[in-house]
Order: sequence, then structure tokens, then C-alpha cells
Amino acid sequence: MMPLLSVKDLHVGFGRDPKANEVVKGVSFDLAAGETLAIVGESGSGKSVTALSINRLVDFGGGRITSGAITLQRGDGTVLDVTKADESALVRVRGSDIGMIFQEPMTSLNPVHTVGAQIEEAFKLNRGLTGSAATRAAKEALERVRIPDAAQRLKYYPHQLSGGMRQRVMIAMVIASNPRLLIADEPTTALDVTVQAQIMALLAELRNELGMSMVFITHDIGLVAGIADQIMVMQNGVAVEQGALNAVLDNPQHDYTRHLLKAVPHFNGGRAVRSDGSRAAGAAPVVTVDNLVVRFPAAKGLFARAAGAVHAVDGVSFDLVPGETLAIVGESGSGKSTTARAILGLVSTTRGRIDRASGRSPRPVQMVFQDPFASLNPRLNVESLLAEPAIAAGQRRDAKLRERMTFLLTRVGLPEDALVRYPHQFSGGQRQRLCIARALMLNPEVVVLDEAVSALDVSVQARVLDLLIDLQREFGLAYLFISHDMAVVERIAHRIAVMYAGQLVEIGDAASVLSDPQHSYTKRLIAAVPAIERRKQVFTVDATQVPSLVRPKGYEPPPPQWREAGPDHRVRLETA
Repeated sequence: MMPLLSVKDLHVGFGRDPKANEVVKGVSFDLAAGETLAIVGESGSGKSVTALSINRLVDFGGGRITSGAITLQRGDGTVLDVTKADESALVRVRGSDIGMIFQEPMTSLNPVHTVGAQIEEAFKLNRGLTGSAATRAAKEALERVRIPDAAQRLKYYPHQLSGGMRQRVMIAMVIASNPRLLIADEPTTALDVTVQAQIMALLAELRNELGMSMVFITHDIGLVAGIADQIMVMQNGVAVEQGALNAVLDNPQHDYTRHLLKAVPHFNGGRAVRSDGSRAAGAAPVVTVDNLVVRFPAAKGLFARAAGAVHAVDGVSFDLVPGETLAIVGESGSGKSTTARAILGLVSTTRGRIDRASGRSPRPVQMVFQDPFASLNPRLNVESLLAEPAIAAGQRRDAKLRERMTFLLTRVGLPEDALVRYPHQFSGGQRQRLCIARALMLNPEVVVLDEAVSALDVSVQARVLDLLIDLQREFGLAYLFISHDMAVVERIAHRIAVMYAGQLVEIGDAASVLSDPQHSYTKRLIAAVPAIERRKQVFTVDATQVPSLVRPKGYEPPPPQWREAGPDHRVRLETA
């Protein structure tokens, strides 16, 4: 049978002389209907450029296909040579034949339109739905990707949703198209493991129902093991190894493939937590959070009064001591990032107490945000970006400051000449490393890391985690580490706090929580962790509904009841 997609000797370059600046060098593969190809490799390896070439979106980023062929078998049986097609033909192909989920949803969603309007547009263009039918289909699509309060969320703008929710909106828009080929560029990077499992189950359903093929780009080889039929490993624009999934994972032939597999963080059920996690007796906390409550008004209509409130964070309490890492895990929208932003004073608290350290640094708490593209000013070069926090704190831009910049760039794996470059000249993973370096410029007491390594490929991720641990030991830093990756959490955390629907449901020593989870939600989190060892893992849609965070005006939840599950392990009692 003729493959659905055939790529032959693909070469792609950038700039005025694309042949002299090639970033994809002779890539070839075939993809049959219903088959999934996983493309893995480090940031800058050319895997995303390869994917963007399939539907010629690379043309809009300054790229050019210099040679090679890409043929696509369309739904009507015709065969299209993508490399020779004009823009009008490509417009008809994009969406209906080839769908795409991008890595950074905030750069893909229109900030001036509600998410509902954008999803409805996809149904109008691809299925001809209008009016209430389009609205109803958009609501069902949001529910299918497990977004709570779907009818209410349709009215939200992208900035009002968490990173994980924005990614689920992107996937809902693709569902509207029912494409024959889906290109998924790091589609689950921003998602916690339970929602990641839901999305993988949805993609598997679409593949089975429609005979849909997938090109799945990821740095999470554990996730690849649960979905791919073929795997292609890329390095410096070249496919260094490709073949059937089991053959490549069980018997890798190329040194780079073996390097990637060695760098993958393995989840060990709490058996691989850090051994330096004991709290010093009587250590004074650098952050104390006591009964934190954060609520946002929920109104109906443009000029209506608040009809209720979104209980984003409800009664959260914990503390953090020097040299300690507390990891907060939970679903996208569970309140993790809102808790972190409240600590930094970036959102107003409804009630509760937050005591922050005030010692060696003029800015004792710094943050690394989830979306590096949105947190770096595109008009400033790296030197100016790194100097910003120091200048704001009253320091001079001198040789000593530049020396610290180059030191931190080296520590996060970037060259010194990065100082003269701009954010758009880096890959997503490299931009996140810049954010980490910037947060460390003032030698803070506490660093809040909001999905700080989620955009990094596995080998760079391992180096950054080692860097964070080294700096913590050297300077006694405290980390509030927000993550959806349980293998990463196991590697860096001393203690773990589990959040669900705005509430803390379990907290304690990392080894105890990971090896003996007590709350039903914590158990679901751990059961959903993908791993190379779980080669036969089948992703299934969980029917459990996330409770609504929108409560009527004046509602107060009942006081929580806790029980001790160990020396440093508490679990919230579940209500019937």
C-alpha cells in the first residue's frame, strides 16, 4: 500500500542562503495510515523544523525546503507533492488533511478572542457548523479534553487559563478538524501526568476511529514507549537512527541514542529520592503559608455583578526551610501556579498569611515561569535581560555583573556569545535556561520554579537539575518546585505537596508520599506516570470529573479533616 505520508531526502535551510544554512539534512521516512512516528532529539536537533516542513508552515518562519520530496495521500485519493504545492492548495490541506498541535499554546492562540470563539471558528471552517451548534460542539470538545466548567471556560481569554489548559484548548481545536494526519509538537509538555494520560488516550481514540496517522515530537522517551510504532532519533539535523520502537529502545545502535536513553529520568516509586532531605532541627522557615485562600469573581454578562467566585486556592498551608525543595504537584488548574504567584505577590490573596524571608538578597524570592517565550522581552538581548533584575535592585551594570552573567550562562549550558543574541534566536528549551539564569542573578533565598524544566530535552534537563541541586547545596537555597513530571519530582524533591481542585490533599516526605500514596488522587497521579519500562501501557480515558471551582456567592467549604500517615506524612480525609 502507498504510505499516507512519504518524506524523501528532505533538506531545509534558513536565511538568505538556505543551502548554506541547513538545519535538516537528508531526512527520509514513510508513514502508513493509522501509524505513529515519534521524532525525538535535543533542542535544536531539527525535529520541529522537520514537522513544520510537512505542511509548509516552515515557510512562514524564514525556512525553505531546498531539496527533497514530501508526498501526501489526501482524503479524496489524490496525491499532493507538498514541496511543489502553491499556497491555495496548502490552505485546503492544513486543518482538513493535516492538523497540528504546537509546543507553545500562548503563541498559537489569539489573545483578543475568547477560547470559545476560537474553537467555534475551527468547527465552522472544518465542519460547517454555525450558531448554537458550533457553541455546543465547542463545549463538548472542551469536556472531551477534561476541562472543568466547560461552558464557563468558553468565555475565558487565553491569559485567564493555565498553561496546561491552554494546551488542551489547542487539542480541542484539532479535534474539530478530524485530520488524516496529526503533527503533535510536544503536545503534553505543559500537562500533568493524569491529564497527559487523558490526552494520549484521546489521541489514541482518534487514531483508532479515523485511521489517523501521527507524527509525535517529544523529548519524553517514556511517553514514546506507550504510543509510537516507529521512532526516529535526530541530532544536528540528521536522522541518526530510526526503526521499529522496540528495536530502537531495546537495542540502540547509535551512541547518541544510547546517550538519550541513559539521560531519561526513571520513576522508581519513591526509591530514588534525595538522601540529603532531613530538616535541620529548629530551622526557621524562609516561607510560611498559613490557610491561604485566593478567589476570583465569577460574573455573568459584561456588566453583571459577581454571581459567585472561582475558588482557585482554598485553605493551603505549608512552610519551606533553607536548603529544602518542596514540590507541588497536581492537575493543570489545581491551584499550583496561583499558590506560587500569591507567594510572590503577583495575585491578591483573599485571606491567609504569607511570611517571606528577608535576608541576604534585596529580592529574596525569584521565579522561573512556565512559558519562557512570554516571560522574555523580545526586544532585549540576553545581556539586558539578565541585567534587568540586578539594575532593578540598585546594582551597577559593570564588569562584575557581566562576570556573573557569563558564569550563570555556562552553568545552564549556554555559550558566552549568547549575551548578544535575542530570545527568538533560541529554541524553547534554551529560552527556559535563560529564565533560570535570570532568576539566579540576585542570589535569592527562595526560587519558585514553575514547570522550569518541562520544556527541556532529557539530557539538558538532567544537567539543569544537577545545577539546581548544586546551587541549593552551595547557597542554602529553598525551592518551591512546581511540576507535572513525577520522575523529575522524585529526583529533586525533599517533600511533596499534592493539590487537587484548589486544595491540598496530601503532603509529606517525598519517599513516603511516592512509595505509599494515601489519597485517591495521589494514587491516580502515580499510576499515570509513563516510563520506558511500561512498554505495554494503554492510556485510557478516566471518567472521574474534576469538581467545579466555581462556587456560589458566600459559599465556604467545610474545614478540612486530616490524618497522620507517617512521621512527616499527612493526608486529607475524603468526603463521600
